[in-house]
Amino acid sequence: MIRMSVASIFGFILVFLESAIVMWIKGYQSIDFGGISPFVSVWAMNFFWVFSILTHIKQWYMQRENQEDEYASNDH
Repeated sequence: MIRMSVASIFGFILVFLESAIVMWIKGYQSIDFGGISPFVSVWAMNFFWVFSILTHIKQWYMQRENQEDEYASNDH
């Protein structure tokens, strides 16, 4: 649930960061997404990208925790 919330927020922020970068590189004053549908598509793409990164971080952290537990139990 937390990953979904964070991914939604960061996905929304990424849409504007990507737009700002494109406007800066191309010298545009504004960007027209062409409606709500393309905007939501870009947001969804960013959502899934951030969600997959957060999932990978969570799995890495859980695996690291398990390895530390195994190491601690083997010490005794």
